Formats: sequence, structure tokens, C-alpha cells
Amino acid sequence: MNPKKTTIISNGVMLNAYPDSIGHNLSDMVKMLQKKEFKDAFSMFYVLPTFFNSDLDRGFSIIDYNINQELVSNKDLEALKELNITLKFDIVLNHLSVASPQFKDLLKNGENSKYKDFFINWNQFWKDNGHLNADGIMIPKKEFLDKLFMRKSGLPILKIPFPDGSEKPYWNTFYQEVNYTSINIEDLNIFQNLSKDEKLSICNKINSAIIDKKEIASIDVEETYKPKIQKIINSKKIFLGQMDINAKSKLVWDFYEETLAKVKSYGCSILRLDAFAYLHKEVGKSNFFNKPGTWSYLKKIKEIASKNKLTVLPEIHAEYGLHLHDQVAKKGYQIYDFFLPGLMIHTIEKSNNKALLKWAKEIVENKYNTVNMLGCHDGIPVLDLKGKEIDGTYHRGLLQDTEIDFVMNTLLERGGRIKNLYDAEGNKISYYQINTTFFSALGENEQKLLLARAIQLFMPGIPQIWYLDLFAGKNNYAAADKGGTGAHKEINRTTLSKKDIEDGLQKDIVTKQLQLIRLRNTLQAFQGTVTFQKSSENKLHITWQHKTSFASLKANLTSYNFSIEYSVNNKIETIAY
Repeated sequence: MNPKKTTIISNGVMLNAYPDSIGHNLSDMVKMLQKKEFKDAFSMFYVLPTFFNSDLDRGFSIIDYNINQELVSNKDLEALKELNITLKFDIVLNHLSVASPQFKDLLKNGENSKYKDFFINWNQFWKDNGHLNADGIMIPKKEFLDKLFMRKSGLPILKIPFPDGSEKPYWNTFYQEVNYTSINIEDLNIFQNLSKDEKLSICNKINSAIIDKKEIASIDVEETYKPKIQKIINSKKIFLGQMDINAKSKLVWDFYEETLAKVKSYGCSILRLDAFAYLHKEVGKSNFFNKPGTWSYLKKIKEIASKNKLTVLPEIHAEYGLHLHDQVAKKGYQIYDFFLPGLMIHTIEKSNNKALLKWAKEIVENKYNTVNMLGCHDGIPVLDLKGKEIDGTYHRGLLQDTEIDFVMNTLLERGGRIKNLYDAEGNKISYYQINTTFFSALGENEQKLLLARAIQLFMPGIPQIWYLDLFAGKNNYAAADKGGTGAHKEINRTTLSKKDIEDGLQKDIVTKQLQLIRLRNTLQAFQGTVTFQKSSENKLHITWQHKTSFASLKANLTSYNFSIEYSVNNKIETIAY
């Protein structure tokens, strides 16, 4: 194609990365996109939330929605605008960081804080619907506790120390980190009857316990000292956490109003609603997509978004058999195609198109407005593929349980790390996703990756491309093994240097993907209609048509070879891989 005669189409291709996924900051990413090899490749860029000020979960624990000036500049935003690249951002609806101005005010002023109702005091929420345990934590009645949808083991709380010396549990659905700093002899000066050697001995015991992450109660010191020692240790506690927001507070909605206007000013056109399904909370509900409360909140957010000319994209992971995706789509929302990654693995590894075509035809028939992907900043969803029993009736998944087991086992055998869901007692209740690069998920076979990319680009919806998959990135086990909150996810988040980019652009797997991406991003056929021609189960034949422009993919799922025939400037061209 002659690049001088191409125009980017409105539903083109979306890049996905952190601001510092390439080099050191967004400026290095912009320089990559300005290279001739990337001309006309992308029309959108989903920039992950380290774009904002954050402190945990690689950006999803927001301090505030101001630009993170260590990674992003206004000059970068102007450069992206000149490239005709619009932006997609996150608003993390369910929670804010403990370091947010709102939570810091609560910590400082307690009951006198303007924001005392901005977050959710766990004990107050469950008052009269549970009992206090020995640690002063309200334990919900069993009939309520059994319904709760958990993202981690144990109760979803973080105990927060207040200025009066008390600790109060606050709702914390997602990540937290609690660390203690060592104490010194001077900290024990309140014990005037102890000698210097005795204080030193206690310090050594406590600091060893802190290093070994042992309970203070296990330390061999006189019992009468332990309460005061615990208070000293708590005063040196450093904690991070994603604190759940109380959407019943008017101040929360004022905050959302301000935030949506702010991201629009940065050039946002699509706003991903992260963790929105956890926002509405009610006693006796699962507190995951409570109805009708969640619909009410979604409607209010959409109204604010419309005022700012933003398209909202609710992010939700749930079993296919629950049909939440269908319900969200029928309310007029764009939806994520979280089913495609697992279906793609199954399609290619089993050389069978049946499940993939069932889903593709469902998208078309129901007129779903989707954003799809292969890899992303999270793992490959597997929970999403499952069936679900509702009111005694089982609704089938896109894959049978044995087929999902095959996908999972394949990914785990190839080095993936699994993420599960838990009940309140810490028992695993379901698998959730597997963290891996898509290239490693395909056995690091370049032809399979190229075929997967071609199929993705011919699927209905906006194709979102994870930067690391574009460069055929492999699992980063060293990063995943470092430990810490969410470390398993780092297997798929390797930062690429400028040299990695230069070297990558010399590889066929990169340049061929870019060729396919550019075709999808510029060819008018993809603004038309898609049809799925009848073929044997080990083949795919997908055609897009818009007026006189067409593009047709013919793929062999056994050999992984494929060809694309398309029309451009009244000429028919063919490329084969």
C-alpha cells in the first residue's frame, strides 16, 4: 500500500502499554510510534494508569488523576495528537490509594474529616448484621458471608491506624501491602525500668520477627510489655492499599465529575471503567455486580461521560454462562471481548474453529460493540469461558470444562502463572486467569503468533495490541519471581529498551505483524460487514466488505499458514504467510 494515500479508519487498531513500557517514559514510546515502520499502524493508544499518580498494583491504586510528571509530559500528548492517535484511559471506580488526598485527610482528622464517608468502614457497614471477633473485626452472618464474591483469601479489609491510637478495618477488595520498619533502643525509652542491654535484646527480637514476618505475640518478651511494644510497632507501620469507595457519598460523585473532565482534557476518547462491578455494595448481596444498584451507577457514570464526549467501556470478568456481557451490551455499552484470548489458544492448539466461530457469529448477530485482545497487562482469562448455573439451570460456556482444562494445562506447562478466586476462609473456589505472554502461551512459535494476530484483526471489534506481543516477548520469570503484590503479573510486563525496539524491527515476526496491523488500521473494508464462509473445522475463511473494498482471510489451522486477499486503489493484492 502507498502510505501517502492511506487514511486511518475510525475503528482502527489500538496499542496498549504503560507509559514506560518502552524505554523510560512516554516520550520514548512516542519516538517509537514516530518511526516510519509504525506509520499508519495505530489510531488509538490505551495508556495504563501509571499515566496518573499511583503507588500499587502497577497504576491501579490511584493517588490522584493528575499527570505523573516522572513519566508523562504535555509535549508527549501533543505529539500523539499530531500522530492522529486518540487515547483511552482508566478510571478506577471502586477504589483509591491510602495515599490519596481523601484518605490522608481521613487518617489525619478521623471522625472530623470531610471524607469520613468517602470510604467504607467495614464494621459500620456490617453493624447489626454480624458479630465482633476477638480482634475487633465484624464478621458478617454466615448467610451474608457465603454470598460475598472474593478477589483474595480472607476478609477484604485493611486495618488502618488512626491518630487516637485505634485501628479500624476498612473495605479493601483488592491489593494491600503492610510493612514494618525496625525499632531502636530510643523507641523503648518508655520502659524506664529496663537496662540498655535488655532494651537491645528486645529490639533484636522484634526486628528479627519483623524480618521473618512473625506475629508480635510470638516474641519472647514479658507479657506486660507487649501491648506498648505493639503500639510502638504500629506507629512505624507502612501500608499501601486500594481502599474501596463509598458510592453513596455525594463527594464521590463530585470526584467522578472532576475526574472525567480532567481525563478528557488529556485527550481521552474512550474511558475504561475498571472494577466498576464491585462499586455497589449492599448487605445480603454478593457485592459483585449487584442489581439493580450497579445499573444505576453505570447510568450515572455514562451521563457524566456523555457530557465530556467520552465512550465508556465497562471492564468485567464473569463466566460466559452468566451472560453479563450480553446484559451490559444490551444497555448500549461497549464491551470487552475477554473470551477471545482463551478461544484463540483452543482454536490454534486444537486446529478447530467451532468455538471461535460460535462466538464470532454471536458478536455479529447481537451487534455487540467490542474491544478484543490477545495479551494485555493482566493474564489470559479462563474463568470467562465457563458455564454457569442460574436458578437451577446450567447455561453452557463457550468451552466445555474439559476444554478449559486443556487450555489451562497448556498454558501452565508453558510456564504460565495461575491466579485464583477465594472464599472468606481463604479456600480456593475457582481459577481466574493465567499470567503469560501470548507468545509463550503459543509455545513461542512465531507462525502461530502471526496466525493468531491475523485472526484477531479479522474478528469483529476494535483490536487492542499489547506492546510485548508485538515484539514476540517471552515470559519474564525473573520478574515474576521477585515477589511482592501482583508479582505474578510482571511475567508479561517486561520493559523494552530502545535497542530491543531496533533489534525487533529487524525480525520478520515484528515487521509482518506491523504489516497486518497497518492493513487493519487503514483498509476501508473493515468499516463494513463481516461474513464467515463455511469451511472445514481446521480452516477459517473470514471476509470483510465495505462498498467496493474487501479483505478476505483464509487460514489453515493445522499448518498455521494463511493468506489475505484485499482490494486497494481498485487493485486486488494478496499476501501469504
